[in-house]
Amino acid sequence: MPPAAFIVCSLKRYRMVTIHNPISPKAVRAWYRVHKWSSLICAIFLLMACITGLPLVFHDEINAILQPHVAPASMPSEAPMANVDQMVSEAQARFPSLHPYDVYWDDDEPRVFVYMSPSDEPKNSDLRTMVFDAHTGKFLESPKLGGTVLTLIFRLHTELFLGLTGEVVMAVMALSFVLSLVSGTLVYGPFMRRLRFGTYRREAAPRTRWFDLHNLLGIVTLTWALVVGATGAMNTISTPLFAMWRSQTMPQILAPYQGKPMPRHFLSVDAAVKEVSVALPWAEQSAVLFPNAVLGSPRHYLVWNKGKTPITSRLLTPVLVDVETGRLTVSKGLPWYLRTLEVSRPLHFGDYGGMPLKIIWALFDLALIVVLLSGVYLWLSRHKAPVEKELDRLVRLEKLEAEQTPAAGVLAR
Repeated sequence: MPPAAFIVCSLKRYRMVTIHNPISPKAVRAWYRVHKWSSLICAIFLLMACITGLPLVFHDEINAILQPHVAPASMPSEAPMANVDQMVSEAQARFPSLHPYDVYWDDDEPRVFVYMSPSDEPKNSDLRTMVFDAHTGKFLESPKLGGTVLTLIFRLHTELFLGLTGEVVMAVMALSFVLSLVSGTLVYGPFMRRLRFGTYRREAAPRTRWFDLHNLLGIVTLTWALVVGATGAMNTISTPLFAMWRSQTMPQILAPYQGKPMPRHFLSVDAAVKEVSVALPWAEQSAVLFPNAVLGSPRHYLVWNKGKTPITSRLLTPVLVDVETGRLTVSKGLPWYLRTLEVSRPLHFGDYGGMPLKIIWALFDLALIVVLLSGVYLWLSRHKAPVEKELDRLVRLEKLEAEQTPAAGVLAR
């Protein structure tokens, strides 16, 4: 069933359920208060997230225009890969005061990014990048990191330029948004039960038109908004989630090395990658974190692997490779909360289905902006025609119908 048809069927099914099983008047009033205040609390933050989220949906296309890059040589996909150690050596020769930090394989083109850093936990502005052709090993360019318009927009969208504090604030706002959606769905029934689905009274007063538009766009974007709100809450707490995983996993892995001196000779990166590819034939390597006492292990390469299918390509499996012996510590996979985070990322920005899905995500985003603005308008104009009074009137009518002629009331609706 197409997504649009599924949403319409779900909304109609919800409408039938609320007709035959109306919630109590007291519960309706309580849920309305929850909807009002949870919406008002997150309104400004959510409006900012929607506005900044629009360009982020098209970040690949915008980056291609603002930051054109040197394309790799055109070669067949089955062509052999170049030696990674040679790329790392050239990067170190260009930046002798820095040490190798990370190697990353581009998802879209046969390019390899080698990051050089002065420390184990650098800022983006401290990193230096070298880009190589994955097949020929030829140096392509050294782009600058950080400071781009999209980088600033992404930071505002995710953490308000406040770091971890901003991420926590945005997580709370996302949860408040989800609560407003759930409560708004429960309140939707009493207001719309006496109207046809999708009613928009064009000849009514301005406030009534805005009210109808708010309800219509709100119920149409409900499923999408729930997905984006829930995944947004997950994404904003990614930093503490990964920190929790490292604190639980790394001490167990490093326990046998306590008291041993640091190795003097490191296994080559290329050899480590090949060993991992043999151990995990179902996966392909996406990144290698060099020995790192803060974000990984001081004695291991941390090799990140992903599946080769569209679904498993979003699920990462870490493998630790001892830099001295080449011994592999293969993880059974990330815990459930990090798996949930991995799946939530593409769902949040809609960047897994090509341009058609991105356009759909953008249209839903614009519709949600209208829902937010109309909700704020209805709240500001409440002194003229309070929504609470209309809600009480509808609840009293439903209660009277249910007590006197429930069967007739249902049929009439």
